[in-house]
Amino acid sequence: MPYHPLDRRQFLKYTSASVLAGGLLSRSRHRSGLYAAEPSGPISEIERTVVHSGFDGEYCWVHPRAGAIPGETPSVVMTMQKLWLKGSDVFKPLQEMRTDDLGETWQGPYPTGFEHRDEGNGITVGVCDFTPTWHEKTQKLLGVGHTVRYENNHVQKGRRRRETSYAVYDNENRTWSDWDVVEMPDMDNKFFSSGAGCAQRVDLPNGDILIPFYFSDGINPHRKASVMRCEFNGKTLKYLEHGSELDIPTHRGALEPSLTFFRDEFFMTIRHGDGHGYVARSKDGLQFSEPQPWTWDDGTELSTGDTQQHWVSHQDGLYLVFTYKRDDNQHVFRQRAPLFMAEVDPETLSLKKDTLQTLVPERGARLGNFQVVTVSPQESWVTVTEWMQPIGVEKHGSDNSVYAVKIKWSTPNEYAVG
Repeated sequence: MPYHPLDRRQFLKYTSASVLAGGLLSRSRHRSGLYAAEPSGPISEIERTVVHSGFDGEYCWVHPRAGAIPGETPSVVMTMQKLWLKGSDVFKPLQEMRTDDLGETWQGPYPTGFEHRDEGNGITVGVCDFTPTWHEKTQKLLGVGHTVRYENNHVQKGRRRRETSYAVYDNENRTWSDWDVVEMPDMDNKFFSSGAGCAQRVDLPNGDILIPFYFSDGINPHRKASVMRCEFNGKTLKYLEHGSELDIPTHRGALEPSLTFFRDEFFMTIRHGDGHGYVARSKDGLQFSEPQPWTWDDGTELSTGDTQQHWVSHQDGLYLVFTYKRDDNQHVFRQRAPLFMAEVDPETLSLKKDTLQTLVPERGARLGNFQVVTVSPQESWVTVTEWMQPIGVEKHGSDNSVYAVKIKWSTPNEYAVG
């Protein structure tokens, strides 16, 4: 199938007529009011809501990510999973929350079909870092993440395989399909450890999907980032090709990339372990410029630490959501709280310092694993939990709250990226 890069008119015609026609989140059962700088530009209001809270001291909820299903009254499905506090990245199977009344009430959390699978020799495999997003062409909610393997209740040591995982939601029966993995070329070598965890993807007008991912051969811990173009027929997600292999040649390399489309270009933000996040641009969503570290617009360094960033896109402004190191958050693991947002200068790929605002305040727990979704022309959402590691962070006030932060637009958002 031939691939053609988008122009802005084609992209906006597609998104405004299709994806944005569905999917609306509204207020949750618990509202904590506005918490933002003075709204400016296309943002009229920012509202922080608490969807779920409570902490048992043994597990905590992580990775809440929502997908919206179109309808006269849209339904919203949010997946998340429990983390064992005594382990490192030891996740229970995905569970689900759902609202059918625009967020006035939420059902769940309740189990799904994402059970861990026994691979023999004491190894089990599960799905994590999962993000559900509506796919307009097939009218399906498609979730994409990656796999993780465990041995003796710990992440498997040594050379361990990782794949991009996916599943499809059946809205009528309110069930997920059995999860599957994307078949990559050279899976036993180059793409032995390859996954699209925590990724924001971009769906193209012809139904193809651009999915950012990161990979290695499983021997060298250094990873590279790229974007794969996939075909989805409503059941199977098929790899077609991938683009530039972006390398940041220090530490563990390029991790957890996220993709967005703004005006005439695609932008990718990348987590890295040298104290900085990185950003690159592309005209076609596959071939990218060399990554450059994020900075403020006055030229000063932005130290994001070893954590991820994600995008909020509106035709009148491009924004980045992130955490960064400050004098007042040294007690937070990797300084991953508060959760901030700032407008991006798309020419210089820097952040406008005077637009910085807090989305979720710091209460001791980290907020570095989060996601962004465009849910309607009027609103975009940032979903995040208070990650209760290391043990004892609750002394600062955190209680494993699950937040949905509503960014409300003064003019309808013509983009649908998520």
